[in-house]
Amino acid sequence: MEALITPLSTPSPSLSHKHYSSSFSPLTTSTCSFYFPKPNNYLTHRVHTSKYGNFLDFIPENKSTPIDDVDINWVDPLRKARLDVIIVGAGPAGLCLAERVARQGVRVCCVDPDPLSMWPNNYGSWVDELSSLGLDSCFDKTWPMACVHVNEHKTKYLDRPYGRINRKMLKMLLLEGCVSNGVKFHKGKVWKINHQEFESSIVCDDGNEFKASLIVDASGFASSFVEYDKPRNHGYQIAHGILAEVEDHPFDLDKMLLMDWRDSHLGNEPDLRVQNSRLPTFLYAMPFDSNLVFLEETSLVSRPVLSYKEIKSRMVARLRHMGIKVKRVIESEKCVIPMGGPLPVIPQPVMGFGGTTGLAHPSTGYMVTRTLALAPVLAEAITECLGSTRMIRGQPLYHRVWNGLWPIERRLTREYYRFGMETLLKLDLEGTRSFFDAFFDLNPEYWHGFLSSRLSLMELAMLSLSLFGHSSSASRFDIVTKCPVPLAKMMGNLVVESI
Repeated sequence: MEALITPLSTPSPSLSHKHYSSSFSPLTTSTCSFYFPKPNNYLTHRVHTSKYGNFLDFIPENKSTPIDDVDINWVDPLRKARLDVIIVGAGPAGLCLAERVARQGVRVCCVDPDPLSMWPNNYGSWVDELSSLGLDSCFDKTWPMACVHVNEHKTKYLDRPYGRINRKMLKMLLLEGCVSNGVKFHKGKVWKINHQEFESSIVCDDGNEFKASLIVDASGFASSFVEYDKPRNHGYQIAHGILAEVEDHPFDLDKMLLMDWRDSHLGNEPDLRVQNSRLPTFLYAMPFDSNLVFLEETSLVSRPVLSYKEIKSRMVARLRHMGIKVKRVIESEKCVIPMGGPLPVIPQPVMGFGGTTGLAHPSTGYMVTRTLALAPVLAEAITECLGSTRMIRGQPLYHRVWNGLWPIERRLTREYYRFGMETLLKLDLEGTRSFFDAFFDLNPEYWHGFLSSRLSLMELAMLSLSLFGHSSSASRFDIVTKCPVPLAKMMGNLVVESI
């Protein structure tokens, strides 16, 4: 949940809002192409239609258009200019890091198949997170509150503003920062990376080769350039979302719906209801006005990934039950986010940043705002090595940059968040409801900090005690019976990381 990171697309002229969060979200990837584990294919059902129709029959109207408002600087392949850093990928992670590193006089080139293309995902964030980065101007819609429907009878109201990020505005802002600080760009796909003792090179699909002291891979989850030495046993968040014009909807316009765990819409769908009780999904909604709304059915985490057909079947049943008649689909997207799993080998010659290096929140999927916040941290480690007359390169460079991004404290707290994911994987619908009922009863300092990945290890331990104290008897039983194995693994990993 990228604050569920959930994605949208460029708004139509009448829409200047967005959804997808950056703390619980699916950073959802509507057009991400990477290997998906075999889904639970047995979870398939016929989609029933009704007088309200089936939104799956509509063809999305909006088409992505490239950014043409920014004049970027292209690198001249024939000049073989000396580069300090090559950043692979022009997503939020790549552009933010490029701008920050170049700001210190380091020579940077950003390589991407289409640097000016619009990002395929839309992003959301808790307002305080993006505001703390000085990016308030990048919100195009905010809601003063969020809400969570725990079940048919209980709703939590969260006094924390949530906003949709205008992705075009954010990308233009980052591109302009890159241009003003001298970042060069090359349009191409990186096919191969070669390493020598003090220098690395990339080979692109157009045959061009570029050399630099450091290669940073910010190209996303699909990348194979960053090495792992452990099985990548991810959990997976999957979602189907639509930005739609509807005849009417039941949502409060001053609240975004973070989670709706109700299952009354499956009353006439016994097969769907049984599967949902085992592997639950929730609705995430952003109402922009009385007729325009973003709707997304989301599986918070599963292993293997839940069937996409199952997600859509549940969403059809939910909208039919709520009486939401879709008149037209403006945008449609499929989101899959790998969560948790091990960190890459630390250090190694390719520096990873963003989705390729474990920055997605292991328990929620949020990533974008955290990546933007950590870009200055990684940039500082890079410029300390390459921005000085000493020019620290090779293994000492790799060691400093990797440990700058992943110091021991950050690795330890990530193990705790992984424990949270492994716990969620073991909960059925009732267990999940009980968990979030207790979670959002915590002191806001705890749940705010957990969703924003900013709690220390000690604060996470205190959160655990408080969560146990706020839990129902049934939830405590779940914790006692289902958590020992994930807890033991976490403690073992903490010991290994501390050595």
